[in-house]
Amino acid sequence: MRVLVTRPLQSAERTAGRLREMGHEPLLLPLAEPEHEATQALRGLMETDGAIAITSAEAIRALHGHDLAPHLNRPLFAVGEATAEEASAAGFRRVTASSGNGRDLAEQIAGHGFDRALYIAGAPRAATFESRADELGLRLTVVEAYAMRPLGIPAPTVSDLFARRAPDAILFYSRQTAQWFFDQPEIVARLDLLANTRLLALAEPIAAAVPQALHKNIVIAAMPDEQSLLSLL
Repeated sequence: MRVLVTRPLQSAERTAGRLREMGHEPLLLPLAEPEHEATQALRGLMETDGAIAITSAEAIRALHGHDLAPHLNRPLFAVGEATAEEASAAGFRRVTASSGNGRDLAEQIAGHGFDRALYIAGAPRAATFESRADELGLRLTVVEAYAMRPLGIPAPTVSDLFARRAPDAILFYSRQTAQWFFDQPEIVARLDLLANTRLLALAEPIAAAVPQALHKNIVIAAMPDEQSLLSLL
């Protein structure tokens, strides 16, 4: 299958490797790139103690090259195994992975007896984790370590993608990414060519960014992680 990957390039290349191992042909179309700004996160680490929460591996990548030694024994809670692995690779020794989404992450931190946490976040982001934390009385110190900057898609790039035929499947990892994809005029002009393309989404909220005409093509992963998403292929 020809599978279109819409993640930022660094993550997309890892996904492409997994797709090739599965016998698929990956097509990379990064729709955004991260801009790291670790100042707030580093200040947050210095001014707090206790639990750390992250919902994306990009939060850890934003801290690369900085001295994290004083913080590596703090309990760190991450959404998904991939994010947890990134934290462990950075040297964090007490990493716990949530198998669900941000809501599950908040419940997991509270379930471990913490009433506050430092949330190293990005922008834009879903409100799921912060909303559930507020419901649980889990107080968050929120610091932003990166922002995702949307990339325009040159018309020739889209033409090349559709030159042979439309992709058999498109992978969407966030609602924002899907929104950026379907906001592209070059894509809007070719919606009819996606009539038989499966739109594989990491979570239910992504469906809201998909045009109504293509809703029948959406398939939601059973769990919000890449292994579950790729199992839909």
